[in-house]
Amino acid sequence: MMKNACIYGLVMIGLSISLSSRGQQLAPGFDKAEFRELLYISARTGAFDSSYYKDIPEPGYHMAYRSAVMGLDNRWELWLNDRSSAVISIRGTTEKAESWLANFYAAMVPAKGQLQISERDTFTYALADHPRAAVHVGWLVSLAFLSQDMLPKLDSCYRAGIKNVILTGHSQGGAITFLLTAYLYNLQKQGRLPADIRFKTYCSASPKPGNLYFAYAYEVMTQGGWSYNVVNAADWVPETPMSIQTLADFNETNPFVNADMLIKKQRFLKRLTLRYVYNRLNKPTIRAQRNYEKFLGKMTSKMVKNTLPGYVPPDYYSSNHYVRTGTTVVLMGGEDYYKRYPDNPETPFVHHGHHPYLYLLAQPGSHP
Repeated sequence: MMKNACIYGLVMIGLSISLSSRGQQLAPGFDKAEFRELLYISARTGAFDSSYYKDIPEPGYHMAYRSAVMGLDNRWELWLNDRSSAVISIRGTTEKAESWLANFYAAMVPAKGQLQISERDTFTYALADHPRAAVHVGWLVSLAFLSQDMLPKLDSCYRAGIKNVILTGHSQGGAITFLLTAYLYNLQKQGRLPADIRFKTYCSASPKPGNLYFAYAYEVMTQGGWSYNVVNAADWVPETPMSIQTLADFNETNPFVNADMLIKKQRFLKRLTLRYVYNRLNKPTIRAQRNYEKFLGKMTSKMVKNTLPGYVPPDYYSSNHYVRTGTTVVLMGGEDYYKRYPDNPETPFVHHGHHPYLYLLAQPGSHP
């Protein structure tokens, strides 16, 4: 109760700067200046210390709230400006082992269900209605903890008159932001959040959050220019997690569903050849998916349980077909970029931080 009262007071202070501009609304579409401000914010949210962002300009927002560390070393911040808009910024991967554990806990779970995250807390979530939609379990666990702290602050903002909310995160923070966006949209659909809150999402350097059916659902709910993932084409992180597509990942109507029956109808020698080829193509992907689930699901969950007492691993969805999600804005570097940020296997994050993203954003022709 005290924390809610405190944040409510901070929100009111922010609103008092310019109450006359309360009616301004977020606009759809990719806004370069809007996104740049969010990079200024997320650089501060995710920084280990101020030296990281000392040469990054101050944003046109002020930080009103910073959460405690929770879950798998997760944290979020609330920023406000004088136009009655709020930004929810989610921290990315830190140096701590439990933060990396969230990334490596990469089995999939259904995009609708429940997670028991402690002995007393069960997280009920709906991110997509499609029965085959699935998402990354480690980032879902992170969302489960963060959302418990966020929702009361969103309520306080709304009661103070703030109905424009931008969601952002860089790297792991972006992946969690994808899931948060879907979660909040579905809370609105269920009538558990006011329908007149306008959410807009900018993820940056984000990994892939779920499978194709989640991506379809996400893209439908945010269509019309309300969600973007900004990617440096030289950055390897958006290429993760590794994706495995099996025949079971296709839509139910496909030319492969009757392959077994068609093979049986062939003459003996042709049937043997086709069966050999079919098995050589199909079985390795099935085996790879099972190993993925075994090592990055069941085995990794034991470490998660040690980190989060009372956590109960869920049943996993038998797929790891991770895909790029949402409207992607690509930042493409040229010769000047690679002179400034040369490829180097000894510095794997050279293209991943805020500085190369800000550099590319400032270059004409590097993005739409």
